[in-house]
Amino acid sequence: MWERGRPPRKQRPAPLILPASALVSPPPPRFVFPRSLFALAARAMPSRRPSPVILLLLALALALLFLLLSPSGPSASRLSHSFVSTSPSSSASSLPSPVKIYLYDLPSKFTYGVVRSYMSARVPSGSSDAAAVLADEELRYPGHQHSAEWWLFKDLRRRGPRDRPVARVDDPAEADLFYVPFFSSLSLVVNPIRPPAAANASEAAATAGPSYSDEAMQDELVEWLERQSYWRRHQGRDHVFICQDPNALYRVVDRISNAVRLVSDFGRLRGDQASLVKDVILPYSHRINPFKGDVNVDSRPALLFFMGNRYRKEGGKIRDTLFQVLENEGDVIIKHGAQSRVSRRMATQGMHSSKFCLHPAGDTPSACRLFDALVSLCVPVIVSDHIELPFEDVIDYSNISIFVDTSKAVQPGFLTSMLRRVSSERILEYQREIQRVKHYFEYEDPNGPVNQIWRQVSLKAPLIKLLINRNKRLVERGTNETDCSCICSTPSEISTVG
Repeated sequence: MWERGRPPRKQRPAPLILPASALVSPPPPRFVFPRSLFALAARAMPSRRPSPVILLLLALALALLFLLLSPSGPSASRLSHSFVSTSPSSSASSLPSPVKIYLYDLPSKFTYGVVRSYMSARVPSGSSDAAAVLADEELRYPGHQHSAEWWLFKDLRRRGPRDRPVARVDDPAEADLFYVPFFSSLSLVVNPIRPPAAANASEAAATAGPSYSDEAMQDELVEWLERQSYWRRHQGRDHVFICQDPNALYRVVDRISNAVRLVSDFGRLRGDQASLVKDVILPYSHRINPFKGDVNVDSRPALLFFMGNRYRKEGGKIRDTLFQVLENEGDVIIKHGAQSRVSRRMATQGMHSSKFCLHPAGDTPSACRLFDALVSLCVPVIVSDHIELPFEDVIDYSNISIFVDTSKAVQPGFLTSMLRRVSSERILEYQREIQRVKHYFEYEDPNGPVNQIWRQVSLKAPLIKLLINRNKRLVERGTNETDCSCICSTPSEISTVG
């Protein structure tokens, strides 16, 4: 009630009582924080005179906001750091460093000299030796299914692109691995089966020149290596040899068993000489021209094609049996033929016009015919129980090939009945997948098998380092203990893998 004679008093605004939580440091602000703060201030602020507490809080909030958004502030630095860490250049720099590889400067007779010897042995009678006057860089490796040794050597010589899994170094002290570039597969066939024609025996002896000995070359190579300190340092465990032909380096195979070997299969190697753990499987070089067309079934009238030697040794004896059960099938082309230009032309035509291409075992489980089929978009039918295949960590061969157990394949009518049940749509799926991965088998492709081989080699480096370090501390081993220092599997492990 009013007191008599006095106007009513203006009521003072109730004092703003803030909770205790408002007097402590505010939580880390978000970008919506200023809007929330101004809304709170608007509701709490009287219409005429703002509270000193509110003004103080507003000032503090504005100062904190300015600090957060300042280019030199901690939040900005963290934000810019997050952008930098996700930038492409930063991602590239985080990729693993390439494995450092040293290319041995072997005496020329082990590299270009092998090519010269091969060419000289095939010079016609009475002609000059063209190979003798060519410079090393002008020499060309002969067409050969084992030409991977040439492609790898040339790639290291020109040092390859920077994004390769391995990088060549000039100082062996920096190297993780050492590459030995002996052309071991070509060395096997330097002397032709039939010497150049000559008018008489004396002329033949005069033109043949000194006989080339692959066995002597193998011995000289290992003797040369054994004089090198980096070979002796770890008994060759960090060295890499290419021996793609199954007989390559056969004379010294036990003297280099510690090293990484690049092979096409393990057909003639024991379990204590080679394994998938230690070595790398390579594709053969295809010998026929790749198919340039698109996927298609209608332009491939033949069901199944094979052309090759009918009679082989060991596991290849299956070929004769397959000839017997297939040669009378109407839509199957199966021919006996040795390597020649005429045979390659016939094989090219046959593979390019067939839906499926037969790949039986030969003297060893694999052969270049498989890769001829793949570059022809002809679906391989693999009848080879112990075959090993290249790059299986990136290629699923069940998507590009059909595998048939040997015991079933030799049953009359089994193969043809099975293949006739494969639909046209499924054949097209096989062809599309082959088209997607066939660059892995074309040595001319910059992103082809050379790059993949080096990637596989680089994957061996950590295990080699582990075993080298382990070997340094071992004092003695029991006589019955498996020696793991060669990175080989036992024979039982090999059979399990196969």
